[in-house]
Amino acid sequence: MLDTLPHNITSLPFFNEEHGDLVNGLNDWAGLRLTNRVHHGNVDQTCQSLVKNLGQDGWLRWCVPQAGGGVTPELDSRSLCLARQVLGYHDGLADFAFAMQGLGSGPISLFGTPYQQAQYLPAVAQGQAIAAFALSEPDAGSDAAAMSTRAVRDGDSYRLNGQKTWISNAGIADFYTVFAVTEKDDVNGVTAFVVDANTPGLVVSERFDVCAPHPIGSLEFNDCVIPVSQRIGEPGRGFKVAMQTLDVFRASVGAAALGFAQAALDMAIKRAQNRKMFGATLADLQITQASIGQMATDIDAAALLVYRAAWQRDVLKKRTTKTAAMAKLFATEAAQRVIDRNVQIHGGLGVKVGHPAEMLYREIRALRIYEGATEVQQVVIARETMR
Repeated sequence: MLDTLPHNITSLPFFNEEHGDLVNGLNDWAGLRLTNRVHHGNVDQTCQSLVKNLGQDGWLRWCVPQAGGGVTPELDSRSLCLARQVLGYHDGLADFAFAMQGLGSGPISLFGTPYQQAQYLPAVAQGQAIAAFALSEPDAGSDAAAMSTRAVRDGDSYRLNGQKTWISNAGIADFYTVFAVTEKDDVNGVTAFVVDANTPGLVVSERFDVCAPHPIGSLEFNDCVIPVSQRIGEPGRGFKVAMQTLDVFRASVGAAALGFAQAALDMAIKRAQNRKMFGATLADLQITQASIGQMATDIDAAALLVYRAAWQRDVLKKRTTKTAAMAKLFATEAAQRVIDRNVQIHGGLGVKVGHPAEMLYREIRALRIYEGATEVQQVVIARETMR
């Protein structure tokens, strides 16, 4: 169970009663269903099982709006962040499964036609279809203007050719939200499409391992015929689709980092209070107390940035490009510091493969890179500040 921040986080003025119910209900569920963040066996099957269970028990309904079978009229950033914080505390892979359902279907939730929403979102909410977000390419990650995947109009269809990589859920997704150049060679010519996994010409060309295992790989599109009805939003406006989707989910990356950091803090406190050393406990040493004090402060500061950004989007209806970037940057970097201190407090156990402290250390590292690396967030914040 969560021992530190979440028991009172929803008392902050960012939230309403429904948010408190979400935290309490999901935490109770996770305490029963997610008993070990260190997974063994087939990672694809584990993720598929997590999506199924999250969907069957109603938690994926927070990933889509009411029009697609969701809980809230529109995507609620605060709910997404709270859910990821709770899941991240218990199980990084469960957080991943939840987040990708939201991110992969996010463009449809925000910009999709009524037909697209009816076709895809209910299955996402019920855990019956797995979603994926396909933006990055071998030579176009943070620099979306370098995108080379092309979609050429051919009557009532587009012909899609190119490559995508670093695609989470590659190989197990039922559909991919894909971004391709359609009009001209700049970001204003990018268009978004929803592409079914069984589309002829779509191939999962590579699967690779990362330090915190999850399904990830590369895609190839070889003359894939995509009906115009699968286009998301207006042609040439795909960069807007991608960025507004990322604005929603970028703050939630910080929330997942919060969950990881909370787990590390609770783990560190328990270890320090029980570890005998020099005739006392590790917790009696002032140097340990200093570490725990800094860990707790980092977590609370990160929480305020994360939920300010989510509140700003939900309640003030403002752009969150700057505040979401701040939340993502600070929360992931702070969580790295907290988790590193937890490893240090655990000593040798902290680097033993299969120990939860070691698993957290591997899980946090990717969050400082995906959905815009720390350095990219710094550039975004600087540009927004100097506007």
